[in-house]
Amino acid sequence: MLYPQVRLNHKIFDNDVPQVPIRKGFGEGLLAAGEADPRVVGLCADLTESTQMHLFKNKFPERFVEIGVAEQNLVTVASGMAAMGKIPFVSSYAMFSPGRNWEQIRTTICYNDRPVKIAGSHAGVSVGPDGGTHQAIEDIALMRVLSRMVVISPCDAIEARKATIAAAKTNTPVYIRLAREKTPIITTEETPFEIGKAQVFFEPRIHADGNADKRGFEISVNQRGNQRSSASVGIVATGALVYKAILAARELWEKEKIGAAVLNLSTIKPIDEKALVKLARECGAIVTVEEHQVAGGMGSAVAEVLVRTVPVPIEFVGVTDQFGQSGKPEELLEHYGLGVSHIKAAAKKVLGRKNA
Repeated sequence: MLYPQVRLNHKIFDNDVPQVPIRKGFGEGLLAAGEADPRVVGLCADLTESTQMHLFKNKFPERFVEIGVAEQNLVTVASGMAAMGKIPFVSSYAMFSPGRNWEQIRTTICYNDRPVKIAGSHAGVSVGPDGGTHQAIEDIALMRVLSRMVVISPCDAIEARKATIAAAKTNTPVYIRLAREKTPIITTEETPFEIGKAQVFFEPRIHADGNADKRGFEISVNQRGNQRSSASVGIVATGALVYKAILAARELWEKEKIGAAVLNLSTIKPIDEKALVKLARECGAIVTVEEHQVAGGMGSAVAEVLVRTVPVPIEFVGVTDQFGQSGKPEELLEHYGLGVSHIKAAAKKVLGRKNA
């Protein structure tokens, strides 16, 4: 059931659930951050509208710099501006930033500890027809390995806006991962967001009388006192695939009576070890879900935590040592094993290992 404390969108399971590109939330968040703090500046590599930075540019043209197709310069100029007291946000496609300018990010930003905020848009295979050269499925691995770098992967446009505003208030380098396609709105304005904190979004409940709860999001905080969780597998998801993870968990519960709790891991670094350990102890098995290479991605980060704290069986849903290709976004998600059916299959597989 949708977790009541996080106040999610009540239309999440409806056919007409609103859908908005996650990158739009970044643009709105940057505009809000700029309105709140005159030190915020924007720099882009000739992709201003694609990354939604045009909202900031139009409002604050004197605080915006168009660098052009020069991603290495993009981040080095931003580092210099940060050294002079500015709060720079830079944006491009994730395949180019951090894909093309990783060394400059490492040396001029992280090594010098400059609070530059990097927005990597059009990440994952759901970029679609742009093809494998433009589908960043290695960027989480590239960025989480960098010392001092915070890595955030919002689940929807609302969370992306909150993450951008929060990033402007930090004194650290930050990477915000953004998807291109429209994504269902999962959260609301009241949904809590804090860098470094994960949130349970879905959890099956059983009443004290032993009956399964089918009321979904109608459970109130006060009613939970007479209920207990029936989750036997924890699904840790990030980014746009959080929605599919929730759909998979709901189908597992309603159709097959398999209890799956869904944890939205929006901050991949610093990772919320407490939330992961709690989930692993309560469920005893974990599935990770991400639109990224399995190697070095969010799932690897989760495994690094659990292997030294609560070793449990883990299955990874992600791209397995392949490049992307051209196609329709949904077709590509299915082709690379990232759909609802694949998440359900991974949950069943890990439960088999748990019970072996």
